[in-house]
Amino acid sequence: MRCAVLGDPVSHSLSPALHRAGYVAAGLDWSYDAQRVPAGGLEAFLGTLGADWRGLSLTMPLKREAMPLASAVTDRARLVGAANTLVRVDDGWHADNTDLPGAVAAVRERYDGPVASATLLGAGATAASTGLALCELGATRLRLLARDPLRAAETVAAIERHGAVDVEVLPLDGGAVSGEVVVSTIPAAAQVPPLTEAVADAAVLFEVVYDPWPTPLAAAAAARGQVVVSGLDLLVHQAALQFVAFTGVPAPLAEMRAAGEAALAARGGVAG
Repeated sequence: MRCAVLGDPVSHSLSPALHRAGYVAAGLDWSYDAQRVPAGGLEAFLGTLGADWRGLSLTMPLKREAMPLASAVTDRARLVGAANTLVRVDDGWHADNTDLPGAVAAVRERYDGPVASATLLGAGATAASTGLALCELGATRLRLLARDPLRAAETVAAIERHGAVDVEVLPLDGGAVSGEVVVSTIPAAAQVPPLTEAVADAAVLFEVVYDPWPTPLAAAAAARGQVVVSGLDLLVHQAALQFVAFTGVPAPLAEMRAAGEAALAARGGVAG
């Protein structure tokens, strides 16, 4: 059976390393590759796939594009408004979002304290799924610091679908950080010194970027002794859930994590 991660860009993805290691550990003769699919190209790409294709992992910019193309959509994918997983079914593709439960698992692996409020840096699809994960962890107040607050409406709507949560949106430049957890979904290049200083009071920094590593935010948080949840933590947990959905067998989490750490180290990064 064949699987792949799709996106643009996608060559940097560690997903092939994780899934391939999982197949080896589980004794499966499956393949997993990275395929560049630009925005607007997902429907045409799906039309080229034969019956030997079983599962697809989706990264930007395809997570929202996938939703209307699926024959069935899970409740959590509808909640987020985006899918990072497509599984082949008899009548097409089944869409799911493993980012949400993967983020919950990643935080709880590192931090067992309370989460009443939090701040998200960025307001795209990843901010929506991690914001909803924070709600699952107990947050009732979320602050989104967005480079363009006017473009945050879709993410705010997704988070508010969770229920009783107060969401406010402020500019990334100069917006105050609050809460026990800060989630960064912004590129490392946007992590300027005032921002790295602004997150100093949070108990946890959840940095969804894993390459390059450490990012300025992650390095500063680690130096201060804050709990750091890495993008690799998120990637491993969401990939493990995808592995189960694709194969129907338990995910070899330790082997998948080790493969991700080795691949990241080979690039000159160090896993968090």
